[in-house]
Amino acid sequence: MVCLRGKSPLGVHALVCVFFSVMAATLATAQTAVTTYHNDNYRTGWNSTETTLTPTNVGSKNFGLLGTVTLDDQVDAQPLIVPGVTITAGTHQGVHDVVYVATENNSVYAIDADKGTILLKRSLGQPVTYPLGCGNNGPNVGINSTPVISTSSNILYVMVYTQGAKAPAYHLHALDLGSLTDKLTAQLVTASHTLSDGTAFIFNAKYQRQRPALLLANGNVYAGFGSFCDISANHSRGWLLGWNATTLAPLTANRLNDTQATSPDTFFLSSIWMSGYGPAADDSGNILFVTGNSDPSGNTYDGVTNIQESVVKVSSDLTTMLDIFTPSDWGTLDMQDNDYGSGGVLVLPDQPGSITHLAVAAGKEGNMFFMNEDDLGGYSSTGNNVLGTYRVGGCWCGQSYYVDPTDGVGRVVTSGGNTVGSWKVQTSSTPSLTNVSNAGITAGGQDPGFFTSISSNGTANPIIWALGRPASQASDTVYLYAFNPDAGGSNMTQLFQGAAGTWPNIGGNSNLVPVVANGKVYVATNKTLKVFAVK
Repeated sequence: MVCLRGKSPLGVHALVCVFFSVMAATLATAQTAVTTYHNDNYRTGWNSTETTLTPTNVGSKNFGLLGTVTLDDQVDAQPLIVPGVTITAGTHQGVHDVVYVATENNSVYAIDADKGTILLKRSLGQPVTYPLGCGNNGPNVGINSTPVISTSSNILYVMVYTQGAKAPAYHLHALDLGSLTDKLTAQLVTASHTLSDGTAFIFNAKYQRQRPALLLANGNVYAGFGSFCDISANHSRGWLLGWNATTLAPLTANRLNDTQATSPDTFFLSSIWMSGYGPAADDSGNILFVTGNSDPSGNTYDGVTNIQESVVKVSSDLTTMLDIFTPSDWGTLDMQDNDYGSGGVLVLPDQPGSITHLAVAAGKEGNMFFMNEDDLGGYSSTGNNVLGTYRVGGCWCGQSYYVDPTDGVGRVVTSGGNTVGSWKVQTSSTPSLTNVSNAGITAGGQDPGFFTSISSNGTANPIIWALGRPASQASDTVYLYAFNPDAGGSNMTQLFQGAAGTWPNIGGNSNLVPVVANGKVYVATNKTLKVFAVK
């Protein structure tokens, strides 16, 4: 502890002593950055370096809302956090721990992660209002996906949707973390792919929605594209595009999930949307994602020219589809608009046992498929060649992962329906999942499912954080929950529930993710960022 000496009153001396002791403790503790959606490229959602928040203090009356920051529009993107950023522009220059938030008004904010001060704000153009008349994330669609940060390059990559004089357009920006100015010339998103009849299909931003979080891997930035409410499905198809992270030059190859020239209902899609979940990358740099529905005739899948309703693995240069898993009932899913691709794919960290690489993904139908990531399972009309199929409830959602201290074994955390579930990863003999504990949240105002994050100190003191959607059509309040998965028995203990913002757009799902870092929980909703902590 350091105290100033002099003629100041005792109270001032005491205040200064406390300030410096807190600052010294902060400096002595390594700060955690959250630079990508769900914490890492596996998409585990796990921060294993949280030394402050524990089940004891989160479950006490001292944990709650610390402050609120007002923003200019709805936030669909997950906040990102970088400690020790040197802010070089504006009136708050100097070193700050920063939370970056992007809104649908095409605004990027740099906010002091401790004080809530808006350090910088960059406006990146006019958003598109109700594109194609689609209202499920309106009224504005601007920055819809979660950006990604390279701390080595000091760059925040963000995909911006703007209304031009003649037509909407996407631009990929590379913003300096300290000034929010462009470090590279923004790249207009363009692409072309050859269809099965030899004609060219041209990317058209008017019909393509960039909702999944960006992925930074292999020295590239990747983005998935889908549709606006399945409107103009004759023009919209699922794309995966990539750009060199150093130059923003587009990769030579791209992926188009439906390359068929015709379909019975002139309806294509096979979108990548995943309720905002980001494409994942495995240890080899391969990219994994899940696709949605295609033609409602239910007869256009062939696993080559159309890869709807599937978990797909492609090479890092996007030239090759390496593997696929398609549920046997894909035709029914297509006919009922029951997308498997309403959820993302989680790649588990390496596991012990004979099958070290595993993955899970669930969708609208409510089945979570447990897969060998080195052999996803392909397609069979008579069954699903996967390690296991588990009911988790309708999943407009994505899974999380952590290692539990009770046995040192991994857990998959599900959030289908209105239930949080913890599933033990059994690796001996044939890998499987065993449900060990559950908890419910208040839900019902929107599609089933929600998103979770995990905090722990190593494997000690795990906490499952969940961010529900509006509880009913009559209430637009969004609640933050915290659960102790190891309280004993099959029921998790609820540690906390608190209002964390509002979501007036009941017709469009709040695909929001709580972010936990450095003793605080950050929740961005409609026009606000709320910060929770032990007070």
